[in-house]
Amino acid sequence: MSSTPEIHVRDLYKSFGDNEVLRGIDLEVGQGEVVCVIGPSGSGKSTLLRCVNLLEEPTKGQVLVGGTEVTHPDVDIDAVRRRIGMVFQQFNLFPHLSVTENLTLPQRRVLRRGKEEAARIAAENLRRVGLSEKADAYPASLSGGQQQRVAIARALAMGPEVMLFDEPTSALDPELVGDVLAVMRMLADEGMTMMVVTHEMTFAREVADRVVFMDGGVIVEDGTPAQVIGNPSHERTRHFLSRLLDPAMADVEETEKGP
Repeated sequence: MSSTPEIHVRDLYKSFGDNEVLRGIDLEVGQGEVVCVIGPSGSGKSTLLRCVNLLEEPTKGQVLVGGTEVTHPDVDIDAVRRRIGMVFQQFNLFPHLSVTENLTLPQRRVLRRGKEEAARIAAENLRRVGLSEKADAYPASLSGGQQQRVAIARALAMGPEVMLFDEPTSALDPELVGDVLAVMRMLADEGMTMMVVTHEMTFAREVADRVVFMDGGVIVEDGTPAQVIGNPSHERTRHFLSRLLDPAMADVEETEKGP
């Protein structure tokens, strides 16, 4: 892993009206590094991720990807986004197109690849995610886990330098989560730079180089999985992990406290 930051976030703020969602975020992700971002709902995790490729425009601060300032007013954001793959909670596949067509359409329209080249790259990436046999299928015939793996393959077909994952398994039935995480683990092993917003603590513990815990729009802890998950230094982190890892006990505690 190189020490050169592939993603560099500097003093980032984001407000929606009077609601300040991000409050001075500083974060670096090195080339080939896997950073998992964890935290409670409303902590700003997804907003941070969306600011990296300017799906949300920051109120203040800078974001650089591969040395290019995404937040510069004169940036060619389309050129930057070609280097960033993003996978959402929902799969966002075109229902009227086959799996192969879902992968070739953005290649041909955005990257101007020819039909044969786009089809070859689509086939290669379907193989990578274990879905070669589904090339001619339509999204409605696939399970949620298979659709999410197609969405990952579609992002990979664009040749990104960075992959952003926003709770990629949260919409899946529990038995389908493993196949998606296995694909993400493969990408990590291949050296893909990844930012992953997730509640999958086993994945974060085993695959992440670093874990970032966010709460209230700030980074509370940033360290190795052993530090942040195994031995958190902040009470806010400990409380979040206790609720996540033992939700029944957290509910009892909340009930005992009363309204």
